Amino acid sequence: MKKSAATIIREYGPFPGAERVNGVTFDGEHVWFASGDRLNALDPASGEVVRSIEVASHAGTAFDGEFLYQIAEDVIHKIDPKSGRILSTIPAPGNGGDSGLAWAEGSLWVGQHRGRRIHQIDPGTGKILRTIESNRVVTGVTWVDGQLWHGTWEGDDSDVRRIDPETGEVLERLEMPEGTGVSGLESDGADCFFCGGGASGKVRAISRPK
Repeated sequence: MKKSAATIIREYGPFPGAERVNGVTFDGEHVWFASGDRLNALDPASGEVVRSIEVASHAGTAFDGEFLYQIAEDVIHKIDPKSGRILSTIPAPGNGGDSGLAWAEGSLWVGQHRGRRIHQIDPGTGKILRTIESNRVVTGVTWVDGQLWHGTWEGDDSDVRRIDPETGEVLERLEMPEGTGVSGLESDGADCFFCGGGASGKVRAISRPK
């Protein structure tokens, strides 16, 4: 297993009225982050929040290329980012114990915090299609170039790790600085990850290993 210190490229926030960052996603232009009662669009170049949608945003966030998905307690809302309207709702597999959220291969991937697992679910029904076990709590999930990564956060220790999607074996770990948690994870599709920072109210960009 590879292990290295995470390289923080940039920190954003904290942001007025956003006491927590619960989940993050990237639509190719903006970083969307969940802050409890709204979804916020962050311009990663300027560091400014350019728009917000009033919607319950308690955990992970995902983007499928057209629509946003947001965990709100024990359900997942599908949201039109243009109008801010909730289009549909499905049950979340963890009944309120859900954390990270990602879109890949036509499915949603949902992290289970204390359940220490990641579910692939049908985005139309919420049906669980497969489950991947982890050996630590899961606080964020993302796929990039066929690789599955997830965030962890226990006490003052937090990291971003790449796991084998078949076995759950940890292949690589990026260790965050002590006291710097990960409460949401998304790739920009290139050379960095965006990480939610929980109660710090921050979003951080870290380097993705080549």
